[in-house]
Amino acid sequence: MTLTLYTNPMSRGRISRWMLEEIGTSYETVVLGYADTMKAADYLAINPMGKVPAIVHDGNVVTEGAAICAYLAEAFPEAGLAPTATERADYHRWLFFAAGPVEAAITNRSLGVVPTDQQQRMAGYGSYDLMVDVLERAVSAHPYIAGDRFTAADVFVGSQVIWGMQFGTLPKRDAFADYAARLVARDAYARAAAIDDGLIAAAAAGE
Repeated sequence: MTLTLYTNPMSRGRISRWMLEEIGTSYETVVLGYADTMKAADYLAINPMGKVPAIVHDGNVVTEGAAICAYLAEAFPEAGLAPTATERADYHRWLFFAAGPVEAAITNRSLGVVPTDQQQRMAGYGSYDLMVDVLERAVSAHPYIAGDRFTAADVFVGSQVIWGMQFGTLPKRDAFADYAARLVARDAYARAAAIDDGLIAAAAAGE
């Protein structure tokens, strides 16, 4: 079995790193630079978008953070991070809500794009405020996004919430803070953060 993570420690690749630490399998890491190796021909053959993260598992390429989380949960069922039958609806619903409406609303807001009432009919997220309210209700419904236990969906949804509050792209509401606190207390989250923070520190030191 071969498993390689292509990432940059200051990117959404941190989500995939967390997921890999949760499943507890061995993997290799290839760190790419935004202006050079991420746009090089050998990496573009893996992800033509020239973006990270990407994983290659036994020759199979998976890109997009939400897809990587879902794929790894299925590929490594012994980790217990895939949904049960009763969790499946909320698992898929909120995983893809975070990858779709949440990402789109936050990106547009950061670019200064505010849809008019007419444009909100075309935008999948409607408005930023609506997205935030819906996400708040979702993380308030259960201890975890799909129910009473942690799943792969929490890695992706949780990353959006944790980073959103950290960087100001989401408001600091009590429901978000309570949900985030449960996630950052996980050993795998701490391990993943330590690895990527170490890579950032080493790069800053010129190592």
